[in-house]
Amino acid sequence: MAASGYSDLREKLKSMTPHRDDFKNKYVDGTSNGSSGKSRKRKFRESDDDEYEHSDDSAEHREQEASRVRSSILQKSIFSPEECALIEEKIDDVVAKGEAGLYREHTVDRAPLRNKYFFGEGYTYGSQLEKRGPGQERLYRKGEVNEIPNWVHELVIKRLVSSGVVPEGFVNSAVINDYQPGGCIVSHVDPLHIFARPIVSVSFFSDSALCFGCRFQFKPIRVSEPVFVLPVRRGSVTVLSGYAADDITHCIRPQDIKERRAVIILRKTRPDAPRLDSDSLLSSSPPVKRPPPLKAKRSHRKAEPDAAHRPRVLEMDKEENRHPSHSRHRRHSISSENYRRRGQDSDKHRESYGRKVKMRRH
Repeated sequence: MAASGYSDLREKLKSMTPHRDDFKNKYVDGTSNGSSGKSRKRKFRESDDDEYEHSDDSAEHREQEASRVRSSILQKSIFSPEECALIEEKIDDVVAKGEAGLYREHTVDRAPLRNKYFFGEGYTYGSQLEKRGPGQERLYRKGEVNEIPNWVHELVIKRLVSSGVVPEGFVNSAVINDYQPGGCIVSHVDPLHIFARPIVSVSFFSDSALCFGCRFQFKPIRVSEPVFVLPVRRGSVTVLSGYAADDITHCIRPQDIKERRAVIILRKTRPDAPRLDSDSLLSSSPPVKRPPPLKAKRSHRKAEPDAAHRPRVLEMDKEENRHPSHSRHRRHSISSENYRRRGQDSDKHRESYGRKVKMRRH
């Protein structure tokens, strides 16, 4: 982002989407392109790889969809400000360890203005996938990410169990998403073949919002009007199940991260979730035969010890570099001179040949 002159995605979003209000009116009232009151489908890309379908209907239909989302979400305020401060210190420790390189390779995943820390279980997604699209995600092999830290069990998971949010032993995957102002995560559905429901998340550091049914577009980044916006407060617990978890995408927009925000996502992986070392994965993607690498040609001449460090410059190139302005004229003059000499030699040869013939005749 810094290379394009923006450190905050919100600024880029504002500068590149002056038509945002028109876009909102176009799709909310359902009167665009003569489609008033009629239901139609639109395909949109959730990321560079994934496609989902959402209805682009009338305001009444959108309200019905929003109602279905709202009814399948549970929110609770469980953690006090003091508890939040303690957990936030632990999150800072996780970030520091990640910066120091103290975690395993697949524990930390970095992106502009957003870092993810996988514990217990990690999985491939987005650009990490060999085959793009929903359903292609795979769990990493056991042991390729760090175990869930003890403080997550003691300070977070136990509180959720005692509050009746999840049963004992449910959570075996914890992910910490650390967002900087203007950070985002594109619209997605947590992989159904990887994670059981519900999906539980706990927010820290600042308030934010979780949006449902948005469409992301890129280059430049643009986000459509959401079907439903859920305010998310610091210390609150959000539980997604049913329609909100399975049948509509959710995301975090750049404009919804005004201050640093972290979220701990707690999930349970399915027993039959595919892994990178599973037989089904190996059989579904046959090995690709690659041509053998070409061998470099070797010269039998002995090179000078420092020859490899010197550029190869031919003598004619040296001469041209000395007289760049006259090189072309000089080459032309040399060619003309050689042509004249060859012509003179040819004339002498013919003349000599003619004299020899005459001498024979006399």
